[in-house]
Amino acid sequence: MTVQVQQDVVREVPHVLAIVLAGGHGQRLAPLTRDRAKPGVPFGGQYRLIDFVLSNLVNGGFRRIVVLTQYKSHSLDRHLAQSWSLSPLVGEYVASVPAQMRTGPRWFAGSADAIYQNLNIIRDEAPHYVLLFGADHIYRMDPRQFLQRHIDSGAGVTVAAHSVAIEEASAFGIVDAGTGERIRQFHEKPLAPVAMPTDPTRALASMGNYVFTTDVLIDAVARDAASKGSSHDMGGDIVPLLVSEGDAAVYDFAAQTVPGQSDREHGYWRDVGTIDAYFEASMDLLAADPVFDLYNAEWPILTRQLQRPPAKFVHKKDDLESRALNSLVCSGAIVAGGRVQRSILSPGVRVHAGATVGDSVLFDDVEIGAGAKVRRAILDKQVRVLPGASVGVDLELDARRFTVSPGGVVVVGKGEVVS
Repeated sequence: MTVQVQQDVVREVPHVLAIVLAGGHGQRLAPLTRDRAKPGVPFGGQYRLIDFVLSNLVNGGFRRIVVLTQYKSHSLDRHLAQSWSLSPLVGEYVASVPAQMRTGPRWFAGSADAIYQNLNIIRDEAPHYVLLFGADHIYRMDPRQFLQRHIDSGAGVTVAAHSVAIEEASAFGIVDAGTGERIRQFHEKPLAPVAMPTDPTRALASMGNYVFTTDVLIDAVARDAASKGSSHDMGGDIVPLLVSEGDAAVYDFAAQTVPGQSDREHGYWRDVGTIDAYFEASMDLLAADPVFDLYNAEWPILTRQLQRPPAKFVHKKDDLESRALNSLVCSGAIVAGGRVQRSILSPGVRVHAGATVGDSVLFDDVEIGAGAKVRRAILDKQVRVLPGASVGVDLELDARRFTVSPGGVVVVGKGEVVS
């Protein structure tokens, strides 16, 4: 990757290590995280949440990637091993690294502590810069542009940020940079967020993605580890530390230009940390002109392609017509006399005669029995909805059996039977 050309002289290509933080609980996504880590939650039919950050890194040419895992990581580790095999012959890798407990028999105390406990990886790789990204957001980003802005800024850390409505800003780390690049103040989930100087209705929120100059990162997490009053969090402790020293810059995500991206998708970023946010991001994929387009061949979202037969729509004489409108239907799915609208059918889903599925997300190998009804629901893998049963029709009944989000989305856990 060429960083910049000046006076016909090409700068040395920087050595970059990418670290993806994938160790969080994901409690607000329960029961989808009952048996899996949050970054391993399926999304968009055939993907996992972690595929989006890994695709951005790989498409951008950053192919030395460490994924730090911790809780319920088996499903995620298996997905990484089966899906993300790069070329070791030229030094490319995606390496899953569990909590090594190098500083004692304890889990990571926070995202900064996760880096501190894995400083041996950074020292062994000896990069000039470290890309430190979260693992569970839906977006397209060209990290080459992010890195270049960091290099040009001369800062020790650059924080990627995007604008959010001021009424939603207290859920994020908020950047105050005035009209410049240097961050003046950084507030983690403030009760009274600082508005953007150009728009009082919006605030500039951290995306949880950072570029660090390596020696600055090592020094900062070492100092943080020695601080007994720290929560050892990147947003809560490391960024404010470097802000106080005048060594932090901001990168506005709105400045991104991603190959093949439409104007409609420009600036799209979703934190899918809750059931309602996950559901809304899923529905974003389904419009005729989607706000997030999975079909961008110039910047594809990559994952393993399962060895399943093509999707099939069965219609026999005298049977009900099979139909799927404004929906994603993955390989191996069969709709046999059922009606599907504005939904995602993952691999191996079966929808039987007379069944209706609307505004829903069905994970792998879900079976919807004859005459059953599913509305505004997320059904985890291998759920069976028995003939004539319903999900999402009577929320009071569903709340006694399953999880119902504040937005009225019903979530049925893996392998459960709905009768």
